[in-house]
Amino acid sequence: MTLTDQHAAADGERVVQENGVKKHRTTLPAPMFPRNNFSIWSILKKCIGLELSKITMPIVFNEPLSFLQRITEFMEHTYMINKACTHTDPLLRMQCVAAFAVSAVASQWERTGKPFNPLLGETFELMREESGFRFISEQVSHHPPVSAFHAEGLNKDFIFHGSIYPKLKFWGKSVEAEPRGTMTLELLKHKEAYTWTNPTCCVHNVIIGKLWIEQYGTIEIVNHSTGDKCVLNFKPCGLFGKELHRVEGYIQDKNKKKLCMIYGKWTECLWCVDPATYESFKKDKKGVENKKPKPTEEEIKSENDEADDMPEIQETVQVIPGSKLLWRITSRPSNSAQMYNFTHFAVSLNELDKDMKGILAPTDCRLRPDIRGMENGDMDLAGNEKERLEEKQRASRRERAKNNEEWQTRWFAQGTNPHTRASDWIYTGGYFDRNFTDCPDIY
Repeated sequence: MTLTDQHAAADGERVVQENGVKKHRTTLPAPMFPRNNFSIWSILKKCIGLELSKITMPIVFNEPLSFLQRITEFMEHTYMINKACTHTDPLLRMQCVAAFAVSAVASQWERTGKPFNPLLGETFELMREESGFRFISEQVSHHPPVSAFHAEGLNKDFIFHGSIYPKLKFWGKSVEAEPRGTMTLELLKHKEAYTWTNPTCCVHNVIIGKLWIEQYGTIEIVNHSTGDKCVLNFKPCGLFGKELHRVEGYIQDKNKKKLCMIYGKWTECLWCVDPATYESFKKDKKGVENKKPKPTEEEIKSENDEADDMPEIQETVQVIPGSKLLWRITSRPSNSAQMYNFTHFAVSLNELDKDMKGILAPTDCRLRPDIRGMENGDMDLAGNEKERLEEKQRASRRERAKNNEEWQTRWFAQGTNPHTRASDWIYTGGYFDRNFTDCPDIY
């Protein structure tokens, strides 16, 4: 590293690599604030079975990212989209899209901190030349909370967009997050559009014990051009944790003929294999398992009594001979546990260097003082700023109501998804022209 680079690094700036691609920061300015001395029960005990979006949580249970930044993490494995664009076989393209859909939720693993609720009109942009995309999101509604996003390939080869309506519910020992909303991926060269919804995420032991996360539910990825479909079952933990993190499914053509089987863990990797090999392997494995002694009634009762205990991680994915690897998770920073279990990608999202300050929209969440305060380890400042921003938002809403004014979104408009015919928020364009003169003052 040159002396100039050392000065740049000391100033918190990103260092420019020889190939012209900027390096991103690898650590947060301050370690995670400990949550040990805070009881969440006093807040949540009145909320069992209720929707949590209107409940104010202590800032110590947050992570220093906005929900808009959290959904940007869908883009961490954009190389899977780039790979799909290069394939001439629609089956290979669907395999890549399936791997991308699973990889998009992989960053949830061990992420037990709650992202900050975006303020109405808040935005987040991300440009990654090395990955070949640019991304813009906007908080288009506050009640109910709706986040809209639009990403596009810099080579004009894909568009990825959607709107998310997160529903949080508290069930006594766990908090369940249902990410309602459709993801749409368009591969422009192939004139193909794929749609799917993400699985449900559940955080266990929010009252006492070690927090742990599982994702469950069936997602269907539909190719609206060919009629092919990929069905992926994110399995719930199950008895003794045997199914923890497991994903199983298949790709079928428009005549419902299975073309390949997919299996793995959303926390590790995803593989595919032909259906005959898969069924033969499963049959042999089932024969072995049938010879094992069944659990006693006492063991089952004990398991049910401790239903939310963190299951022991079972053996890693058993690879079926003849399988092809579709995706493997990227390793996390060595000090990830002290950084809210962030991935390398997540660590870089709230980075703000001198060059960026002059071109960002004034609504970009990198400029939020409460998130910045928490990232820097100043919890008092973060808490006070969060309260100030929320009161400013309430005052703005009261003023609009008094004047009988409707909120106007800036970069997205409510419309119809052309592929699903369902209501959606569609990007209206123009953000990267950087004309921000009429952006609202939300901070």
